[in-house]
Amino acid sequence: MSAVREIEYRDALREAMSEEMRRDKRVFLLGEEVAEYNGAYKISRGMLEEFGARRVIDTPISESGFAGLAIGAAMMGLKPVVEFMSWSFSLVAADPILNNAPKMLYMSGGQFGCPVVFRGNDGAGGQLGSTHSWCVEGLFSNVPGIKIAIPSNPYDAKGLLKTAIRGSDPVFFLESERMLGNKGEVPEEEYLIPFGQAKVIRSGTDCTLASWGRPVHFCMEAAEEMQKLGISCEVIDLRTVRPLDIGTVVRSVKKTGACVVVDQSWSFGSPGSEVASQVHRHCFDDLDNYVHRVHSADVPTPYATNLEQEYLPNARKIAEAVRSATYNL
Repeated sequence: MSAVREIEYRDALREAMSEEMRRDKRVFLLGEEVAEYNGAYKISRGMLEEFGARRVIDTPISESGFAGLAIGAAMMGLKPVVEFMSWSFSLVAADPILNNAPKMLYMSGGQFGCPVVFRGNDGAGGQLGSTHSWCVEGLFSNVPGIKIAIPSNPYDAKGLLKTAIRGSDPVFFLESERMLGNKGEVPEEEYLIPFGQAKVIRSGTDCTLASWGRPVHFCMEAAEEMQKLGISCEVIDLRTVRPLDIGTVVRSVKKTGACVVVDQSWSFGSPGSEVASQVHRHCFDDLDNYVHRVHSADVPTPYATNLEQEYLPNARKIAEAVRSATYNL
């Protein structure tokens, strides 16, 4: 029988990278402060000592430069993992990560793939201000040729990151500073989680809650509150938004007849709007109400703690959306 431990989200990430680096000598890590400082958030703690400075590489503060370096290395057969201290900083690397990496296989006629993983903290972390709190999946999911994983717990973080590193496509791996200390059960033996495979984490009969990343926890809180009112919510963790497992959501909505999509991106042109659109398309005759959506407010991320909390999706907003979507129960 396998041993299961409770470890932190950051430790699950480190285990995934370390295991893949032991398995495949082509895998290496680079980014700001990942080596000597053990990572800005201590995710790469101890990796420099084990793997050395040729495979755990401190870079200058130049996201465009080291992102481009990683793409070139991937084209030549290596397997780089790039840490952006914040996905907000990836915006200065938009040309290599959006204009080169996703298009390389297509533009080279299949001669050069780009198996590179870009990972780091996404969304509001906690009083980081507007320019350091970007939730980039609303921007980047529009680009074909990339995969986007947004795990909500340590188990998924490890399994999805190992899958990302072993893959042959560029992957954007979006974490959350606010979840790095979260603990969860992670087996000691090796496992992988396929992309495009959502998970029903709470069964219900009256309303489907679909989300990914940190807001999944807000959905679970809201589901507990709605249960007290006699409304049973099914909660789905999509895990990845590219590829998107709309099938699991559709099957749930056909059962519940109501749907609330929770997305910490801004609402306009977001992954949440895509999920809602597809649910409307596939479940038009099954829905008792339109698909409700809960997003971050359509303003720059506030700095003040109370305003930041009100800006983000939360259990209260989700519960209000569920009540609206199921008003006829």
